[in-house]
Amino acid sequence: MSIVIILLVALAVILGVGSIRRSLITAPIFSIFKKILPPMSSTEREAMESGSIWWEGELFKGKPNWKQLHAYPKPALSEEEQAFMDNQVETLLSMLDDYEIVHEQKDLPKPVWDYLRSEGFFAMIIPKSFGGREFSAIANSTIVSRISTRSLSAAVTVMVPNSLGPGELLMHYGTQEQKDYWLPRLANGTDIPCFALTGPEAGSDAGGIPDTGIVCKGMHEGKEVLGLRLNWDKRYITLAPVATVLGLAFKMYDPDGLLGDKQDLGITCALIPTSHEGVEIGDRHYPVAMAFMNGTTKGQDVFIPLEWIIGGPDYAGRGWRMLVECLSAGRGISLPALGTATAHLATRMTGAYSAIRKQFGLSIGKFEGVQEGLGRIGGLTYTLEAMRTMTAGAIDLGESPSVVTAIAKYHMTEMSRELLNDSMDIHAGKAVQLGPKNYIGHQYFGTPVAITVEGANILTRNLMIFGQGATRCHPYVFGEMEAAANPDTKAGLLAFDGLLIKHVGFAMGNFFGALFQGLTAGAFNSTPVSGETKGYYKQLARMSKGLALSADFSMLILGGDLKRKEMISARLGDVLSQLYIASAVLKRYEDDGRQASDLPFVHYALKRCLFKIGVAFDGFFQNFPARFVAGTLKRVIFPYGINYKLPEDEITQSVSEALLQPGVMRDRLSHLCYLGNGREDDPVGMIEDAFIAMHDVVPVEKKIFAAQKDGTIPRKTVFATTIANALEAGVISEHEASQLKRAESLRVKAIATDSFKPEVLTSLAVKKQDEKSVA
Repeated sequence: MSIVIILLVALAVILGVGSIRRSLITAPIFSIFKKILPPMSSTEREAMESGSIWWEGELFKGKPNWKQLHAYPKPALSEEEQAFMDNQVETLLSMLDDYEIVHEQKDLPKPVWDYLRSEGFFAMIIPKSFGGREFSAIANSTIVSRISTRSLSAAVTVMVPNSLGPGELLMHYGTQEQKDYWLPRLANGTDIPCFALTGPEAGSDAGGIPDTGIVCKGMHEGKEVLGLRLNWDKRYITLAPVATVLGLAFKMYDPDGLLGDKQDLGITCALIPTSHEGVEIGDRHYPVAMAFMNGTTKGQDVFIPLEWIIGGPDYAGRGWRMLVECLSAGRGISLPALGTATAHLATRMTGAYSAIRKQFGLSIGKFEGVQEGLGRIGGLTYTLEAMRTMTAGAIDLGESPSVVTAIAKYHMTEMSRELLNDSMDIHAGKAVQLGPKNYIGHQYFGTPVAITVEGANILTRNLMIFGQGATRCHPYVFGEMEAAANPDTKAGLLAFDGLLIKHVGFAMGNFFGALFQGLTAGAFNSTPVSGETKGYYKQLARMSKGLALSADFSMLILGGDLKRKEMISARLGDVLSQLYIASAVLKRYEDDGRQASDLPFVHYALKRCLFKIGVAFDGFFQNFPARFVAGTLKRVIFPYGINYKLPEDEITQSVSEALLQPGVMRDRLSHLCYLGNGREDDPVGMIEDAFIAMHDVVPVEKKIFAAQKDGTIPRKTVFATTIANALEAGVISEHEASQLKRAESLRVKAIATDSFKPEVLTSLAVKKQDEKSVA
């Protein structure tokens, strides 16, 4: 007994006396930590330090504060923003003919360009003091989404100047002189901006751009000034072919020491008029047959004054930080808006088409195979709208959550792709045959654009979400990394010691917490609500604890190798992502007043999130290199096995049924979808009109079916004969017969696909051949 007491006292002294603890425990761990610390470049450090930590930090702590989630204000449009939606946006939509834009003009018509300029569509983020509209992030997102349901090419054209580009960079970092000159010109449409970052050898690795700017003296406006000799070769630059001002990212060097002792100054951003001597623009790419302007820009030995650096000479070498901070906000608005727009359109149209398209005498929406796809479309659309509003709302709160926006960009574009595939399958030939009547084909073409730009999805999932999230969101790791990188070893050790004690306590709490929650299946976790969603809060809190525990062990055991173990990192990122997605769904349900009609969609979305969390954890446990640790973690977090399941068929069918009939839920679910505004030739309007008309005659059809069943009128006759027989037998009235005829006429018109005379489709080939002959 005395030996035990002596050991406990010795342990207490070692742990309790700082100098002894640091000498015997912290210093050796500190030394090991430095060795396993993943190497971090300056660009990676700037990415880590940029932006802010928001709700994702709560999820990473293992004990999310759900009341805090509920307390975030619900994003809403101001009166001015709503008026813009009701007037300017609707006017724009009436001017757009997407088939003509994509297949005939391959550009927006000049009146559309003029309208976009004059009405401030390119100035939504620019402050009113400079002539802009100064709209909120939620307004920016909603406007782009609404336009995208009508024309993806027009939406991208509007999106880019209001995302990462000269306008945003000037607002945050520009000198007063630069702001006073450029922002009013951008606001009133005098200038069209583009921003050139990506090149042939630098796509996802934007920090590796080979483009250079050498500090030197040169002539500008008749005077010798200090400036930069630029050489660049960029591609995939949206709006470049029509831009009048070019934002350019390059690596800046000062080999002659004209600015100081440092020769490699780093990534820098400058603003250059495209009319400037040596700037090359004009060549276009043809991105998946879309008509938005996208192309190349080059420059060889182009001299500019230092004052053209965004922010002036003081901001030389600070370009990467500027880009990362702006990108983290823009990524959470633009591309999620496109993904959500696709969902609104697909939901509205696929449900309607499934109701009016008939096979084997039944609406195809009655078949369970179609219902499965419809259920997925509806559940994902509810999820996407929840994520869109929550993420844009975070930006409007002044946050710049780089991890959250990476989650939104990756998962929202992938969900959009998934539900669009379902929509294409259900529409079948209607979606495949391009023409003025096809409202879904261009969305299908454009989906890879959103998936590719602003960080390719493979990179975003495998390197960014967890790779950045684990460091930024963890309450102690980033501080420990900074302590290890401190050149003052003594100061670093002291800081590391304080963090280590807290980290050990945090890890132990997570271990025993995860074990308790695993054994009790989260039954004792607190929830902020009662009713049908309370169980989800308990399970998500349990999975949050499991993530925190698994992340700590991964970083401890793999250290710097975790960066290279992309598949391991990606699976933990999937867990974090699904926790965020589920949080957004729960918040939307609460913000919307806990509507009973929402419950099938909420259940579908949350069961799907938990299932995907289980799949991600299972993959993590199966492939984690330290097999004993993997087995231990699995038994701690899931002592009874991973039991999360996909939504039951009953839930899927409930979601599907809501898409197959008119009603408030269907309208709320697809409220951003453009419906044609009464134009008879609008393909979306055709489907909607037929859908409503067919729904209105369901009682009449039931009369006819009953009469056929009891033998009053014959079965299996053509439509006109059936109507005549029903009239003659007194089964239906003349008015009801007219209703049926009108509905059937609208239905046939709506499900029709386009066909062309041979000379129409060969005209382009003939024109091309004529051009070759002339050449």
